[in-house]
Amino acid sequence: MKKVLIFFLVLISIKLSAQEFTRADTLRGSITPERAWWNVLHYDLNVTPNASEKSIEGSNTITYEVLKPNNIMQIDLQSPMKIDKILQDGEELHYTSEGNVHFVKLQEKQEIGRENRITIYFSGKPREAVRPPWDGGFTWTKDSNGKDFIANSNQGIGASVWWPLKDHPSEEADNGVTISVTTPKDLMDVSNGRLKEVIENKDSKTWVWEVKNPINSYGVNLSIGDYVHFGDKYKGEKGILDMDYYVLRENEAKAREQFKQAPMMMEAFEYWFGPYPFYEDGYKLVEVPYLGMEHQSSVTYGNNFENGYLGKDVSGSGWGMKFDFIIIHESGHEWFANNITNTDVADMWIHEGFTSYSENLYVDYFFGKKASSEYVLGVRNNVVNDKPIIIGNYNVNKSGGSDMYYKGANILHTIRQLIADDEKWRQILRGLNKEFYHQNVTTEQIENYISDKSGMDLTAFWNQYLRTVMIPKVEYSYKENILKFRYVNIVKGFEMPVIAIINGEEVWINPTAEWKTKKLKSPIKIVEIKKDFYVNEEKMK
Repeated sequence: MKKVLIFFLVLISIKLSAQEFTRADTLRGSITPERAWWNVLHYDLNVTPNASEKSIEGSNTITYEVLKPNNIMQIDLQSPMKIDKILQDGEELHYTSEGNVHFVKLQEKQEIGRENRITIYFSGKPREAVRPPWDGGFTWTKDSNGKDFIANSNQGIGASVWWPLKDHPSEEADNGVTISVTTPKDLMDVSNGRLKEVIENKDSKTWVWEVKNPINSYGVNLSIGDYVHFGDKYKGEKGILDMDYYVLRENEAKAREQFKQAPMMMEAFEYWFGPYPFYEDGYKLVEVPYLGMEHQSSVTYGNNFENGYLGKDVSGSGWGMKFDFIIIHESGHEWFANNITNTDVADMWIHEGFTSYSENLYVDYFFGKKASSEYVLGVRNNVVNDKPIIIGNYNVNKSGGSDMYYKGANILHTIRQLIADDEKWRQILRGLNKEFYHQNVTTEQIENYISDKSGMDLTAFWNQYLRTVMIPKVEYSYKENILKFRYVNIVKGFEMPVIAIINGEEVWINPTAEWKTKKLKSPIKIVEIKKDFYVNEEKMK
């Protein structure tokens, strides 16, 4: 059934691609021949922003390994940014452009296994973010003292909105990134990794940051402001972890109190997911002029130093006001998005579903299982079911619907109920982060791992919840001590057991597409399906 359904979805995807997607979408979202032959080992990115002009200029030296012979390299850089020149071994290279894609003709022979370098000089006015971080780009603003306050956010639109690179989610710089940002003398840049050097120029400073671990390109960031710094030394599963905080000078007092939740987050998530994945690069929480984003080892924050999501409870349960949404959610992405990264954005639910579920697990760790259940059931009300979580549009830079967040969380919560062993479930979550440590993955890899470790065939389960908008419904009726039940609104083969609460007691039942009966010891007075299972229910006459 799974193969048939996937084939059907592929056919739909091809049809939709013909109708909706352009060659530009394919160039951006697929592994073209001009991308496939080389592997990024390291980026050395140098950037100088000009706040008065809302422009930047800089260079990016790409160290790459040759995987197969070719002499045409695809580089992505989005208009209105422009390439000024490209050098290899001191020689200027020629290139042609097709929209936001630039095909560079290399002069020297590209020998398999060899490490080469190419340096791209660029400049321009990068797109300004309209609704960051979702509609991303650069944010240029000022703090209350009139000093520049600048940051980037580009998860959806891509890193190529401001710097030239191989802009595809499957491509991470294996040996990390060096990020050098030049600012006015009275300001500071905070980027990913650890601060290695501050270069004093005549009228400016250059802040040099180094990332040791592989990093997804959309997670590379700069944040510029009049920052003050404080931090913690966290005793974690892999030793002492540096937790550093950078906030505007005017907000230091509020941040010192609010950011006490960061070590709490680390404690909860290391328990559920395993060691923080980037001890070598440290952990940072950095104030920015937008809501926040999961930049690897440099989580950005703009939630007004208050609990909830901009002061509101996204679950409506009350538990969402017990924690700072941005600290918890965006930090959860360090495990799901930055450690485990989707190979294609069509599988973005791996990032957002697991991370939305992490909010529930944070509540569970500090407030208990009942509280976490109330929270995740509360966010279920945000699910709209207008399109599947996985639409099937691969290789065109197109993600699924918004339900990847809270429908994704409820899917995972349901699997926890099916496993019915919280320690086993915890080891599965930790095992994911160990098995796929610093890797790009597909949905199938995640599906198969959870199915295998749970000991359950979840094929129909994944197809039901990820690839359709149908929510299974349990229809039931009862007379005297006989309960009659079945599933409707399901894909073929869907047979998930659920708990029915009968006369106040929990009883496992196994609905299928066919009517089944269960005989109880005493007359049935009231029945409901336990809400922790993501199903609808209807009592039949």
